[in-house]
Amino acid sequence: MRTHTRRGGDPGTGAPPVVLVHGLAVSHRYLTPLAVALAATHPVYVPDLPGFGLSERPRRAYDVRRHAEHLASWLAAYRLPAVCLLGHSFGAEVAAALAASHPESVRALVLAAPTSDPAGRSRRALFGRWLVDTPREAPLQAPILVRDVWNARPWRVFASLSHSARNAVEADLVRVTAPTLVVAGARDPVVPAGWRAQAARLAGADLVVVPGAAHNVATTAPTAVADAIRHLLAPALTTRPPL
Repeated sequence: MRTHTRRGGDPGTGAPPVVLVHGLAVSHRYLTPLAVALAATHPVYVPDLPGFGLSERPRRAYDVRRHAEHLASWLAAYRLPAVCLLGHSFGAEVAAALAASHPESVRALVLAAPTSDPAGRSRRALFGRWLVDTPREAPLQAPILVRDVWNARPWRVFASLSHSARNAVEADLVRVTAPTLVVAGARDPVVPAGWRAQAARLAGADLVVVPGAAHNVATTAPTAVADAIRHLLAPALTTRPPL
């Protein structure tokens, strides 16, 4: 499956590569601010999942498990060492599934605004929370979102929403062994306070809440998220992996 990837940053410090995984209706485009913020200190890779952005579109929308297995194959193709894997929203579900099933590939895990809250795990509830979130986001994101939905096609976005509603992410969170961080916006109605705290507890993760940010915290607060990632990875810069 042809997979489009944006790459940047090569600090030459031996810093672990960071891979950014987008959510269910978007692509690499809206993660560009975070990629730029990280590129000064880490190699950064931003792939488009199958069916999204500029990647090849399979006939059926992949579920969480299939996306995770595709991403594992993508990591193997790039021959990357164990990476810091960040997933945003639905991408956090994919990242958690990958970290749980392929722990050797993930040096650290960042779950940014992870879906989905068991108290609102249905298509109607998820869509309703997204509608509440929309006016809280920066208006300049709208053209990117429209373009990404057009690339993916609305039917694929709807099918991916159904996959998210059926995915019990808790089963993966409790299997994660890598150092983990949960990042969320304080004004995020999709990932309310109770759920983000529960997700962090299940994964044994630290929790960072960004004031003023809503669901798209990785886009609207890239500096704060990048700083949190660097703090998580600080031990990796002084401790080399075994040869």
